[in-house]
Amino acid sequence: MTHQTLKLAGMSCAGCANSIERIIKSIPGVIRCQVNFGMEQVDVDYDPKRTDLNTIQAKVRDAGFWATPITEINLESRPEKELLPKLSIAIVISIILFIGSLPMMTGLSLSFIPHWLHDPLLQLTLATPVQFWCGQSFYKNAWKAFKNRTATMDTLVVLGTSAAYFYSLFLTFESDFIEKQGFNSHVYYEASAIVITLILLGRFLEKRARKETAAAIKQLIGLQAKTARVIREEQTLDLPIEEVKVGDIILVRPGEKIPVDGIIIQGSSSIDESMVTGESLPVRKTVNQQVIGATINKTGSLQMQALRVGKDTVLAQIVRLVQTAQTSKAPIQRLVDRVTAYFVPVVMIIAVITFLFWILRTGNLTLALITMVEVLIIACPCALGLATPTSIMVGTGQGAKQGILIKNAESLELAYGITTIVLDKTGTLTQGKPTVTDFLTREGVGDGRELSLLQLVVSVENHSEHPLGEAIVRYGQLNQIKTLEVTEFDSITGSGVQGKVGSDFVQIGTQQWLE
Repeated sequence: MTHQTLKLAGMSCAGCANSIERIIKSIPGVIRCQVNFGMEQVDVDYDPKRTDLNTIQAKVRDAGFWATPITEINLESRPEKELLPKLSIAIVISIILFIGSLPMMTGLSLSFIPHWLHDPLLQLTLATPVQFWCGQSFYKNAWKAFKNRTATMDTLVVLGTSAAYFYSLFLTFESDFIEKQGFNSHVYYEASAIVITLILLGRFLEKRARKETAAAIKQLIGLQAKTARVIREEQTLDLPIEEVKVGDIILVRPGEKIPVDGIIIQGSSSIDESMVTGESLPVRKTVNQQVIGATINKTGSLQMQALRVGKDTVLAQIVRLVQTAQTSKAPIQRLVDRVTAYFVPVVMIIAVITFLFWILRTGNLTLALITMVEVLIIACPCALGLATPTSIMVGTGQGAKQGILIKNAESLELAYGITTIVLDKTGTLTQGKPTVTDFLTREGVGDGRELSLLQLVVSVENHSEHPLGEAIVRYGQLNQIKTLEVTEFDSITGSGVQGKVGSDFVQIGTQQWLE
C-alpha cells in the first residue's frame, strides 16, 4: 500500500470536498481517501499494482480541480490576491445599491438619498460586475458540480442570486408589462450583490483563519537550524540544512542548535531537549549517544554524524503529526458529510415547492420569486460542512502553539469527556526553568557568614551559563546580593564551576565531583 498526501486547488465549499472524495474512492485500487476542505489537502492510500498517482490526479483534474503531491513539509496556501480586490469592489457597490434601495425596502420617502440612486439602469450597471466578475468563482464551481452530476453550495448561490438578478433585469426593461399584470415592479439588484459580497467576505475570513493556523506549524519548523557546519573532504563548510546528507560529520559549537538527528562521535555536552521532552534541565550527552535536531547544545563542542535528515527527522515527524491531525475527520464530521451530500438537492426541491405554493396561492410572481430565493440563500450549507473541519484545524493549531500535540480529530472529540488527568512525572509540569526555593547551610557555618557565603556562590555562578547557575544568580538578585569580582574562573563540563573571589577559592558542583 502506498500513502500520498496531495494539495488541492479549486475547492469552494464542503460539497466540493465530498465530490473529490467520492471521485477518488471510485478509482479501482484506492483503499482509503480523506479530503479536508479546511487544509485543502487529501490523504490517499492506494494499491500501486492497480492504480498510480497520475491516474488519481487525472480523475481529480477531469472533475475541474487540481491535485499536487506534497513531498516535503508544505505550508504555502493559494494566493489571496484575486479575492481581496473582488471583495473590496463588491463591498463598495453593495453599499451604494443598499442605500439606493432603502426607500423601496422601508416604504419611506427618504429625501436625503439622491433620486438617481433609485434608477434601475444605474443599479443594473453597478450590480453586473458584482454578479459576473466578483461572483465568477460561484458560476465556475456550480458548472463543475453540474458536470459531475452533483450540487454544492455554489449551486445554491448561483440559482438564488441569478434568479434575483435576471428577474430584476426583466423588470428594468419590462416594468410597464409587469405593472399591467398587477405585480410589483421593484428591482432586487441589491439582494444578489449583497449575498455575493457576504459569501465572499466569509471565504476571505475563512482563509485568514487558515493562514493564522498554519503559523503554528511554521513556528515548529522555525525551531530548525538554517545551516550546518559540515566536514567534507577535510574541509569545513557552512551548508544550508537542505544540503546535509545522511552520514555527514557535523561540528556543533556551544550555544548552537543541533542541525539534524544524529549520534555524537566526539566530545560531550549538556543538551537542552525541552522542545521535544518538556524537561527544563539540559541532558548530559556524550560519545555514542543520539541527539535530536533543533535541540540546543548548551556547553561543550561536539562532532556528530547525521542519521536522519529532511522529512525523516523527529521535528519533521512532529510537524506531520500536527498536519495529519488537522486533516483527519472526527466521527461527527463524517455524519455532517453524509448530510451535506443530500442537503443541497433537498433544498432545491423545497425552493421549487415554495415558489409553486406562493404563485398558486397569491398569484404574486415577485413574492413567489423572493421567497424561493430566500430558501436557496438561507439554506447554503457552507457552515454545516465547514464548521467541524475549521474547528479541528484551528484547535490543533492552537494546541501546537501551546506545545500540545493532538494525534487525530477523534481524540480531540473524545477529549471533552475528560474529567481527570494523571501524569507519571513532574519534570514536564514546570515553568520550564529551575528556581531556588531555599538557601540552607551545613552545620558549622552558622557563624553569621550565610550571606557572605551566598555572595561567593552568586558571584561565581554569575560567570556560568548552566541553567542551575542562572537560577542561583536570579535568587541572588531577588535578595539584592551584590556580586564580587571573580578570577581564575573555570567551568568543568558535567561537574561544576570554580573560581577565586578575593582570597577565597570557591567550588560549586556535583557531590561526586566535590568528593
